[in-house]
Amino acid sequence: MIEKQVFIIGAGPAGLFASIFAARKGASVTILESNPGPGRKLLITGGKRCNLTHHVEPAQLIKLYGKCGKFLSFCIYQYSPDYVQDFFAQLGVNTKIEEDGCIFPTTYKAEDVNNALIQKAKSLHVKFLFNKPVLDIVKKENVFLIKTKGEQYSVEKVIIATGGVSWPQTGSTGDGYRFAKNLGHSVTEPRASLVPLITKEQWTSKLAGTSIANMKISTNLDKKTIVTQGATVFTHNGLGGPAAQDMSRYLTDFLPARKTPIGITLDLVPNLRLEEIENQIIKLTEENPKKKIENILTDFMPKRVVSVTCNLSGCNDDVPAGQLKKDIRKNIVRIIKAMPLSVIRTRPIEEATVTRGGVNLAEINSKTMESKICPGLFFAGEVINADGPCGGYSLQICWSTGALAGTCAANK
Repeated sequence: MIEKQVFIIGAGPAGLFASIFAARKGASVTILESNPGPGRKLLITGGKRCNLTHHVEPAQLIKLYGKCGKFLSFCIYQYSPDYVQDFFAQLGVNTKIEEDGCIFPTTYKAEDVNNALIQKAKSLHVKFLFNKPVLDIVKKENVFLIKTKGEQYSVEKVIIATGGVSWPQTGSTGDGYRFAKNLGHSVTEPRASLVPLITKEQWTSKLAGTSIANMKISTNLDKKTIVTQGATVFTHNGLGGPAAQDMSRYLTDFLPARKTPIGITLDLVPNLRLEEIENQIIKLTEENPKKKIENILTDFMPKRVVSVTCNLSGCNDDVPAGQLKKDIRKNIVRIIKAMPLSVIRTRPIEEATVTRGGVNLAEINSKTMESKICPGLFFAGEVINADGPCGGYSLQICWSTGALAGTCAANK
């Protein structure tokens, strides 16, 4: 029996998963990695805690992926979040579902996830070649020539799992895009996703470091209302935190070509309706007429945010509650429910958690992750034009596409 050879470019989460699934099918697997060790980006995901995936049914998960959901549907159903949890449990990595649905290892250590994958791969005789940046991949007839410094490998199956261009310090330098283009693929321009937003307004600098545990952010794009919700933090030049980063995923496609800022509104108290907030403020001001309005409003938001809210509402924050005029009160309530901001750009792609863009999905077989243009070439992970919101969704793409690519590369 002739041994099937599979070479994988990149030892990140998608590459490691692909190596395990290819080796389990009997292939001889080699990973080429430019870094001195595997999983460099995986080790720092989720603040080094590693948000593995999200507790959600495949159908809803696919919907949350948006435009790339249809392409991902097959591999998501094959290798779902439940499958991923079971897989890691078999490796000795137990998981915990947080209240928000995020799934972490019970140890909250990304290194435990990385080590489990490495040990599993090694037990299946996967060969790791570190400090081996690939210079070029050329196909001649039915064979790929993988060129590194001083060496060349001739193989029949190649999986590109090099990641995107975010966090380049981890080795994600966009080489996979270059390889894909040289082999006939088109690449959607990489853009920053899951990254803080920069606003035109400068008052956010006064609130830098102030966080709100649950904020709703809304905007309108192409006649569609986009809403994200979750923890948000004000920065020296805009907004950060999960809700703002999720919003960046939608805005990033428009901002490069947009000459005018994109307007967004912040709902500081999404769990209360406008009328409920106003009634509560009326009640509090009647009960505490001598209390400063800023102290009344701290029932709804951090004190530093109160000052900005009052300023935007045309009110001094030291006005006694009993002297608060009706029109000013209504302005305050409107600002609490729809504080306006204007986004001019995102933070640089180098600071983004995820890259939006990559190898054109129309050129990849969604049932196998094999190239439709170049037989024997497969893709997995962030190198393809697929990304998800905050909460383990992008890592789930790595697991699902990696498992499918590895399995199909070995089977073919």
